[in-house]
Amino acid sequence: MADSADVLIVGAGPTGLTLAADLARRGVRAHVVEAAERQFTGSRGKSLQPRTQEVLDDIGVMDALRDAGSPFPPMQTWRNGLRDGEWRLVERDPRAPVSRYPVPWLVPQWRTQEILQDRLLASGGTVEYGTRLTSLSQSDRQVRAELTRPDGSGRTLSVPYLVGADGGHSTVRETLGIRMKDEGGALHAAVVADIRIDGLDRDHWHIWPDGPGGELLLCPLPGTDMFQLNARADDEDAELTPQRIGDLIATRTHLPATAVTDVQWTSYYRPRTALAERFRDGRVFIAGDAAHVHPPGGGQGLNIGVHDAYNLGWKLGQVLRHHAPDSLLDSYEAERRPAAQDVLDLSSRLYRLGRNPAGSRERARHRARLTLLPAHYRNSPLSTEARDQPPATVCQAGDRAPDLTCTPADASAHDTGRPLLELLNGPHFTLLAVDTAPPPVPPAVRTLAISGGAPAQALGTGLFLIRPDGHIGLATQNPAHLDHYYAKVGLSG
Repeated sequence: MADSADVLIVGAGPTGLTLAADLARRGVRAHVVEAAERQFTGSRGKSLQPRTQEVLDDIGVMDALRDAGSPFPPMQTWRNGLRDGEWRLVERDPRAPVSRYPVPWLVPQWRTQEILQDRLLASGGTVEYGTRLTSLSQSDRQVRAELTRPDGSGRTLSVPYLVGADGGHSTVRETLGIRMKDEGGALHAAVVADIRIDGLDRDHWHIWPDGPGGELLLCPLPGTDMFQLNARADDEDAELTPQRIGDLIATRTHLPATAVTDVQWTSYYRPRTALAERFRDGRVFIAGDAAHVHPPGGGQGLNIGVHDAYNLGWKLGQVLRHHAPDSLLDSYEAERRPAAQDVLDLSSRLYRLGRNPAGSRERARHRARLTLLPAHYRNSPLSTEARDQPPATVCQAGDRAPDLTCTPADASAHDTGRPLLELLNGPHFTLLAVDTAPPPVPPAVRTLAISGGAPAQALGTGLFLIRPDGHIGLATQNPAHLDHYYAKVGLSG
C-alpha cells in the first residue's frame, strides 16, 4: 500500500488520521507515517465542537465517539477548601445554527485518534509508526519523500501529493521554508497532565481560581478513571515529575500531594499564536498545527485541524479520481487560511481571559463562533452566488447547508423527515432542488428535491450544488450555470 500511495501524510494525529480516513472512502490510497513509535497517549485536545461532530459523523466515526465521550460536566469552584458555586463553562447557544450536535463533546484525544485510526484501517488505509520524514523534493508530477526508521534504515517513496500534518514543529513546513508569522503578544505557559486523584467527584470539572501561582483545573475524562490537570506554570524550569504534579495540587488546592495516586502523561507548553505564510507549495500541503498554532482557549485546536483535513480531502479526491483541474487545490489555502486566522484571534483572547466565572459574560459573546457552525467560505473562488439579489436572511453560496429537518419530495406519506446534513452525508456532491424541478445531473452527483418546510425557508428557491463537505458551492435559479461549475470541480465529462 505504501509503495503505491496516492497521498503520503506525515503525522498520525487527528488531522492526519481524519484526512487519511476521508481519502480512503473516496478510493484514494493514503499512507500515514508518524515519527513516534506508538500512538499519542495524552488527553490534550479533548473538546469536539458541534461542527466537528458533524464532520466526524460524515466520516463514519461519530457513533463510536459518542459512546467514548460525554457532555462537558458543570464547573465546580473551590475556595478555602469549600465548594463555592457551580456554573457552566460550556453551554448551548440559542443563536448558533441548528445542529444534531448542539453542544461540545468531551473525548480524550488519545481515544479520538484510536477511533479515527480504526476507521482508516478498516477502509484500507495504512499507518506506519517509528518512521520519520528526513527530506523531500518535488517535480511537476510527483513528490519524493525520504523516510528513515530509528535503526537508520530508510527508503524513498514517490507520490502524487504529500500533506504535512506533523504539528507545530513541522518537518514538512521547515523543509519547504514556509515561515510562521507570530500573531499577538506573549501568553503564559501551562502544565497539562493526566492523573488519578482521590477526594474528588467525577460529576464536575473542578477549578481552584485563586491558588498561589494561578488557577488549576481538574476535568474528569470519560471512559477512564483519570482527570486532566491544567494549571498555569509557575516554574518553567521545573521537571514535570510526579512529585512536581503533587506539589502543584498541594499548593493550589485543598487536597494533599498524596491524593495524586498516578501520573500517566504530562506536558509543558508555552502557547504561541502563529500562522503559516502559505498552506501549499506545489504538490505539498500543510494542515493542522503545521499550518497554524494557537492556545487552547475555546477548545479549537484539534477541531480546526480536522476541518483542514475535511476541506482538503474531497479536493484531492476530485483531482486524483475525477480529473478535476489541479487549480481546485488552490482553494484549500484560500478557504482555510482565513478560517485559521479567525480562530487564532479568538483563541488568544479567550486564553488570556481564563476559565473562571468572572469571564462568563465575555465567553458568552463568542459562544456561537466556538461551535464552528457559522463558519463559511463566502469569499472563496469556489463559492458562486448566482441568484439575483437573494434576501440577506437566506443561506448564501459558501455557507454550510442548514441541518434542518428535511422531507424529500419523493418521500412516503409516513416519512417524518431527517436532518438535511444527514441526507447529504457521503463523499459525493448533491444537487439540492428547492421548490423547483431538478435538471439532469452527471453520474457522480446525487439529486435531492424538497418542497417547503424549514430548509426551504433557510435556503430560498433555487438549485444548490452542495459540496462533499456540506458547504454550498453554487446557488442559482438558472440550470445553465451548473455546467461551468461542474467543470471547475471535476464533475463534467
